[in-house]
Amino acid sequence: MYAITAITGRVGGALANRLLEQGLPVRAIVRDEAKGAPWAARGAQVALADADDADALTAALSGTEGVFLLLPPNFDPAEDFSDVKARIAVFREALLRARPGKAVVLSTIGADAAEPNLLTALHLLEEALDDIDLPITFLRAAWFIENAQWDVAAARENGLIASYLQPLDRKIAMIATDDVGRVAAHLLLEDWAGHRVVELEAAQRVSPQDIAAALAKALGHEVRVQAVPKAEWETIFRGEGMGNPQPRMRMIDGFNEGWIDFTGANPDHRKGRIGIDDAMAALVSRI
Repeated sequence: MYAITAITGRVGGALANRLLEQGLPVRAIVRDEAKGAPWAARGAQVALADADDADALTAALSGTEGVFLLLPPNFDPAEDFSDVKARIAVFREALLRARPGKAVVLSTIGADAAEPNLLTALHLLEEALDDIDLPITFLRAAWFIENAQWDVAAARENGLIASYLQPLDRKIAMIATDDVGRVAAHLLLEDWAGHRVVELEAAQRVSPQDIAAALAKALGHEVRVQAVPKAEWETIFRGEGMGNPQPRMRMIDGFNEGWIDFTGANPDHRKGRIGIDDAMAALVSRI
């Protein structure tokens, strides 16, 4: 039995699909029973558990060969990350009590960055699970290509998208979420001892200009990209309702300045199969 958190999301769903296609038993961990119904119809068990409920999460992870854990994203954390730390503590307690055979934990590029930023949440997660005596793989995935979903409407309607990543021709490590789910499924079926870090990015790095070109190809008309001046970031983010935009701004700085990246020191560095054109075509078809 393989228990999957965040199964209603892109990564968790892609992972579960691959396990079910291989005839493997899946336990779908959901907060709402209605959201588990499509998975139950495909033969999966359904377990109700909230990421803040250690007892329910422990029960959902118990009796399993492997589990996939995804910390719910928090784009506007408290200044001291206390809200993130509280949720991490629940994950830690559930793993310690449930004792699954192994765990694949979704982490991120930049989890090892020295500068505090939004991705510090995943550094804290790795740190909190570091002393647990279980086989654990931290899957450090690159920037999700599907973050461009917020650009599709503007690209379709106006032929112009805005980018916080800059310079516009700077290529960074990205990955399609379907590749993340596929690799996570492979990892769950592997055997290893102790803890390990696996890095994952697409075969080719991607720039904002590449995203615009791929959107243009998918939409059939020209799409241009324009950099958002850094001086405007805080005002924009606060206007969107963020109370603490600094971690998000520092994360973007990290990608733009190069201190959030894969260093090349990890020998277990894997590449995805999906390129930017295919990823954008799939994204446009869904939105």
